[in-house]
Amino acid sequence: MPIKYVDFYEVNYTAERLHGCKLWGAYVAIYAPSSNPMHRVNLLHKRRVSADQQFTTEADAMAEAGEVAVKLVERRRRRYVFHP
Repeated sequence: MPIKYVDFYEVNYTAERLHGCKLWGAYVAIYAPSSNPMHRVNLLHKRRVSADQQFTTEADAMAEAGEVAVKLVERRRRRYVFHP
């Protein structure tokens, strides 16, 4: 699962084959650091993004997941102020 770091947020994004077909779905999870260095705060559990889209290749799904992940973090940063 590839990881991107956007400010303090850790963004995990991946592509997974959808059940019952040969298409792919894009998935994202977002984490923030916690006061304990051995843990992290799960802000957004792994979920499928662009649920109405199915991708024919894993690379297309990964690209979409990466783009959506950055947009989700940007929206979250505007909504909340995070103090590590």
